[in-house]
Amino acid sequence: MTPIEKAKQQVEQAKARYQALLARQNAEERKLDTRRKVILGGLLIDAAGKDERFGRVIDELMKRITRDHDHKAFEGWQKPELDKS
Repeated sequence: MTPIEKAKQQVEQAKARYQALLARQNAEERKLDTRRKVILGGLLIDAAGKDERFGRVIDELMKRITRDHDHKAFEGWQKPELDKS
């Protein structure tokens, strides 16, 4: 293998490592974003059971769901009733 071929191979390997690192970073960012959404959703649902303002927020957000696939996720689900104790 000539020095130029060897250098070209090293460049290609470095590009592949770089792409793998980018993919790993993007996957971690998506995972963290999803975790934040789940946590915030849980907090909102919990708050709706304690404060009617959050229940109204859930009602308004539910009106914004436009995709049938997303609507199906909420079939049979009811927001928590307000805890009046």
